[in-house]
Amino acid sequence: MDTQRLILVIALSFISLLLWDAWQLDYGVGQPVAQSESLGLQQTITPGVPQPEGQKSSGIPNVAVPESGTLNQPVASAMPVTQTGESITVETDLLRVVLNTEGGDLHQMELIKHGLDSEHRDLPFRLLSDEGRQIFITQSGIKGAQGTDQTQYPSHQALYTTVQNNYVLAIGDEQLPVSMVWSDPDSGLKITKTYIFYRDSYKIDLQYRIENRGSSDWKGGAYAQLLRNSEGPEAENAFIYTYTGGVVYTQEELFQKVDFDEMASTPLTRSTEQGWVAMIQHYFLGAVIPQQGAKPTLYTYEPSQGRYAIGAILPAVTVAAGETGDLMMQLYLGPKDQDRMEQMAPGLELTVDYGWLTFLAQPIFWVLNQIQDVVGNWGFSIILLTMLIKLVFFKLSETSYRSMAQMRKLTPRLTSLKERYGDDRQKMNEAMMRIYREEKVNPMGGCLPILVQIPVFIALYWVLLESVEIRQAPFILWIQDLSAMDPYYILPLLMGGSMLIQQRLNPAPIDPIQQKVMMVLPIVFTVFFAFFPAGLVLYWVVNNAISIAQQYYITRKIEAAG
Repeated sequence: MDTQRLILVIALSFISLLLWDAWQLDYGVGQPVAQSESLGLQQTITPGVPQPEGQKSSGIPNVAVPESGTLNQPVASAMPVTQTGESITVETDLLRVVLNTEGGDLHQMELIKHGLDSEHRDLPFRLLSDEGRQIFITQSGIKGAQGTDQTQYPSHQALYTTVQNNYVLAIGDEQLPVSMVWSDPDSGLKITKTYIFYRDSYKIDLQYRIENRGSSDWKGGAYAQLLRNSEGPEAENAFIYTYTGGVVYTQEELFQKVDFDEMASTPLTRSTEQGWVAMIQHYFLGAVIPQQGAKPTLYTYEPSQGRYAIGAILPAVTVAAGETGDLMMQLYLGPKDQDRMEQMAPGLELTVDYGWLTFLAQPIFWVLNQIQDVVGNWGFSIILLTMLIKLVFFKLSETSYRSMAQMRKLTPRLTSLKERYGDDRQKMNEAMMRIYREEKVNPMGGCLPILVQIPVFIALYWVLLESVEIRQAPFILWIQDLSAMDPYYILPLLMGGSMLIQQRLNPAPIDPIQQKVMMVLPIVFTVFFAFFPAGLVLYWVVNNAISIAQQYYITRKIEAAG
């Protein structure tokens, strides 16, 4: 395979990847449900009893708890969200939240520092919502062992009371507690559910204080789950497909994606020493993180048609009569900020979905971030990173370009072979190999250096696509959002022009069909890249420009040497 043929294969493979991503976006896993459909929450399931249309039995009706009997899995109700509760608003320096006293859960959340999109930066991005096209809420509560009176355990359907309905993080305060109370006069139980919000943080502590004023011991376990439909966020670039779905991380099996189809067909139950669950989407996520050493059971299931839940249950604890006990989990609801997530839980930073090239993408992002700390402009940081990568691979690129230049010198002789032997490919190939031996030219010399660099460039592609830091980041002049496409298509046109120049420097293919395909490729890539984020196109333009300069210099040098 010569260099031109390799480039053609790489280009076609890349286009195939883009087409696959686009197909996934339109026809892939997790089709959206009608926007007018309200959030359905399922009633408790009785084994063996037929369920109403559209509802499903829980995939894990019982979860074993060591030395404490069995907890009932939390299941959703068929009733619409927020039918009887009151809204509680909470505002910090980063978050604007609406809780509801029914369940005491987070039903709406806006990220103040992240704009809705490049055209509406003054409007905050809504991560959680209990209405509209995308349903995404948190649910949490306490369940008791099987056979116990469940009225002593406030699930996410329980009604809480609160002393106030509006909370604001005051200037100078580092945290903001928001408490709600549930009580059962018959058993003497009082349970206080408290969220603790922090300044400059997307971490939220979820605490339960159990006051057992009754005459018998109380035993129960806390759970928290994320419930959403399959509708992804409003695409800022509809041409790019990114994963929306569940993620499970355990100390034993590490990071694993669980898409919506899997939640519906094969519900998960996994006990672990340490782990967490999350629902992720492009740039943002919600995660449930049990406290260290809690030994949670992680689970997924489909509570009702088109609604998917992923959560964690803690082992039951016993609170003796007259005593007080505490249960605790943490939530992370916000952007995929790797520095913040690394401090929250092991492996949480892996929700930045670099795919199978994570081992390359993470160090590349680290270098890009270091450059950004100095430069202060993500566009120039991308340019400098591209230059640095080209410098690292300079020797390999030089070898490749020397081989291409030598092949270019042989192009007239190889073309004459085509004319001489016509369709007799065997004789033509034998004559070509004879010329290569005589001229001491390795036709594969330009291929290996390119192959070595491909994984790095693909990893950089995913870094630029997945990094929330680049979302809505301005560059210069007309490029005011590196995560959105170039509004005037200037960068895609420059990229297409650079491909044409590179083709002029490369040895022309002998095969007429290859020649025609290579002529069309710059046009095809220009059309594709017209819909790509500007940051990605900027990288390709700079990469091509440097490659052209290198190749031009080396080609002229070899041609001058005769």
